Amino acid sequence: MQALSQRFVLTLACANRAGIVAAVAGHLSEAGLNILDAQQYDDTQTDRFFMRVVFNPVEGEGDLEALKEGFKPLAERLRMTWTLRDTSVPRKVMLLVSRFDHCLADLLYRWRIGELAFDPVGVIANHPAGTYSHVDLGDIPFHHLPVTKETKMEQEARVWELIRDSQADLVVLARYMQVLSDGLAAKLTGRCINIHHSFLPGFKGAKPYHQAHARGVKLIGATAHYVTSDLDEGPIIAQDVEPITHRDTPDDLVRKGRDIERRVLARAVRHHLEDRILLNGAKTVVFAD
Repeated sequence: MQALSQRFVLTLACANRAGIVAAVAGHLSEAGLNILDAQQYDDTQTDRFFMRVVFNPVEGEGDLEALKEGFKPLAERLRMTWTLRDTSVPRKVMLLVSRFDHCLADLLYRWRIGELAFDPVGVIANHPAGTYSHVDLGDIPFHHLPVTKETKMEQEARVWELIRDSQADLVVLARYMQVLSDGLAAKLTGRCINIHHSFLPGFKGAKPYHQAHARGVKLIGATAHYVTSDLDEGPIIAQDVEPITHRDTPDDLVRKGRDIERRVLARAVRHHLEDRILLNGAKTVVFAD
C-alpha cells in the first residue's frame, strides 16, 4: 500500500547530457519510490539541465537521510547541484517589513488559511508595533529594530542574528524599505525574496506611483526576485502588470499597485516553498504548477 501522505521533492541541475532523466527515474524506481510529478528543462543556451521530481515510497515510510545517501553516488557522477526535501516539514520564514504592511498582512492571511505552508519564525520591522495594530501577528515574535544612517550596520547585524538564531530557511522582504548590505545579501543568496514596483519608464525615489501618474503611464507592475548585492537586479521569480487609464488618480495607482505587489510576492513565496525555483545564473527556472 502506498504511503500517499508522504511526499519528497528532488530538484537538480547539471550539465546537459543524454540519459539524465532515465538515470534519475531508474534510481528512484530501484529504491522503491513512485514518481508523482516530474518537470524538466534543457537550457540550450547554457547547456544546463534542470529537473524537479515529486515522489513517495511505494510501501512503508521513507527516511530522508537514507534517501539522500542513496542519491549521492548518482549526483556525484553527474556533478549535480541538488536538494532533496520532505514536503511535510514546513520551511521557516522570517518576514521583514517597513511602514507599508499590505504584503505582510496578505502573507499571514494566506498562511492562516493554509494556502502557504510555512512556519513564521518572526517579524522584523523598523517601525514600532503600533504601526501594525490592525495586522494579526498572533504569537509570532515581533522585533522592532529601528534604523538610522548611523546605526544601520549595527541594526543589520541584529537582523542577521535573528535570522540565524531562528534557523530561517527563507527571508521575505515584505515591502522592507531598507537596502541590505552586500555582506548580508551574500549570506542570504537564493533564500531572500524582495518585491518592488515596476514601471516603464522606471521611477526612483519618493512616491513612484505619483511620478508614474504625472507621466501618464498606461501600465504598472510588480517584480519579485531574489536579493543580490545589485539593488533590485536579482534573479526574477514572478511578475505581473495592471492596465492604467487617464481616469486613474495617483491614489488609484497606489491601490492597484498594492494589489499587484501582494499577489506577485505571494506567488514567488509559494514557488520557493514548493521547491519550484532553480537558479540559472542571473535567471531562474520556475517549474510552475
